[in-house]
Amino acid sequence: MNMGDKTYYVSYFIDELYQNGLEHVVISPGSRSTPMAMTFAEHPSIKDWVHFDERSSAFFALGLAKRTQKPVALICTSGTAAANYYPAIIEAYYSRVPLLVLTADRPHELRDNGAPQAIDQIKMYGDYTKYFHEMAIPENSEQMKRYARRQASRAYSISNHPNKGPVQLNFPFRDPLVPDLSLPDLWGERSQSYVNHITGHEQVDGQAVHDVMNMIDGLGRGIIVCGELHSKESQQLVINLAKQWEIPVFADVLSNLRKHPKTNPYIISTYDAILKREDIRKQLDIDFVIRFGSMPVSKPYMQWITAKQPKVHIVVDENQGYREPTNIETTMVFSELAHFLNQLISHSFVPKIDSDWKSFWLDNDQIAQKILTNNQDELTEGTAVLTLSEEVEEGSVVFVGNSMPIRDMDTFFLNSQRSIDVMSNRGANGIDGVISSALGVAATNTPVTLVIGDVSFLHDYTALFIARQYQLPLRVLVLNNNGGGIFSFLPQNNEKKHFENLFGTPFNPPIQTMVEGLGVRYQRASSVQNLKEILSQPVQYLEVIEVQTDRDDNLIWHRQKWESVYQQLNRDGLS
Repeated sequence: MNMGDKTYYVSYFIDELYQNGLEHVVISPGSRSTPMAMTFAEHPSIKDWVHFDERSSAFFALGLAKRTQKPVALICTSGTAAANYYPAIIEAYYSRVPLLVLTADRPHELRDNGAPQAIDQIKMYGDYTKYFHEMAIPENSEQMKRYARRQASRAYSISNHPNKGPVQLNFPFRDPLVPDLSLPDLWGERSQSYVNHITGHEQVDGQAVHDVMNMIDGLGRGIIVCGELHSKESQQLVINLAKQWEIPVFADVLSNLRKHPKTNPYIISTYDAILKREDIRKQLDIDFVIRFGSMPVSKPYMQWITAKQPKVHIVVDENQGYREPTNIETTMVFSELAHFLNQLISHSFVPKIDSDWKSFWLDNDQIAQKILTNNQDELTEGTAVLTLSEEVEEGSVVFVGNSMPIRDMDTFFLNSQRSIDVMSNRGANGIDGVISSALGVAATNTPVTLVIGDVSFLHDYTALFIARQYQLPLRVLVLNNNGGGIFSFLPQNNEKKHFENLFGTPFNPPIQTMVEGLGVRYQRASSVQNLKEILSQPVQYLEVIEVQTDRDDNLIWHRQKWESVYQQLNRDGLS
């Protein structure tokens, strides 16, 4: 027994997603989702990926969508399966990644009456989705087939347009569940979307740009700050603007301005190390900041700006939303970044940046880079990232986990005229789903190196099954300090009675056994030279490289580096 001609309701919905641009669907096994799972798998132009772990599946889809900047569909059965999507949906919401969350559900007569695998799935993700719709029970009528197409087109468009993000459609299905895939003309006869969406981006006019220029006129101590930037065009325009204005650009590691063929000395990669000491921050008065994109990773930068409160603080963001955590007086500019940057470049006014201010940042960036790259013989978490910075394959992606790995990347992934993209899940900054997200990026036929801590590795271990199943090109660099290394840098480290149990959390992970038990290639880097040899090889398949470190030694080593930077800073013209 099967769904018979009610299959068209589902097949037309799926084909409409394809007509709108859908290329990928990630499916987790289950019974109630059978109509969608089988029909998606039958579609000739949509690639289906299957994984048993819904939480991992959702982060895998997020990585795919983050890399392609296009919606990816998720399919799961009813009950707690859908609840396992929640962490990735939260991340997608905050990092503005488009996901189509298609949850199968029991029909209305089997809800709230003790039926198995039935929970309340109505708006179950709350405000973390841009849109929710409870789909009608499938019927075979022209009206309902048109309804299915309309809802598919609407969901895709909402997910894919500013601000991008997740949407949920909840599908109640009655038995029988098996679709009839032998029906004629299963996908209909459409060659374009059922609902056309003509949309645009927010753009400021010339007067608004003129007003911004007036705000910074006569102010010499200014910087441009760049958080995560997705657009190659925006990245190039920031570099062009830096050269035209001769202004320091604080480039977060996720801005992708550091490893760029056109990067230049105005792109400052070591501002975090320079600003580590409070007495330096106190001496540095600042006139204006123009920030593009999200807030940078650097905590010292945020502390400095919050304390100094520049005379003019401008945040340029693509769309409505207040990504400004300092609470200082701010001018929010909502505009497509490339459009606004082009207007700044073409404007007749060019701010006159104070020469001592400019020299301070450019000279000290070179000093700091030299110190950070000195004495690379000892294999530490910092030198591991520095080695990766120098050896990573041209044209590849480095995906980085949160906590200490993203901070080491921010410190040691330094400037060079190469093309490397850095990505991370910095919406909610969680340690969950990191391997899965990196694999989603690798699924776009891109070689990926993942930098991750041991706790985060354990948290998403099941994702390795996806990589093995689909033979995805991922190199996993595990920085294993046997616990939560970032807590050694926080005040909790002074509470020795409870520190190891509650924060250090040493689980002694047998990473080699875990990896080789899956038949996955494993190597342990024994030295910087050994790691350099490993990383100099192209990423071709799934492999795990472990770097074993000690948390206490790691803390001392980092503090010594920061102190060396502080001692060598050129303070001429600083105050």
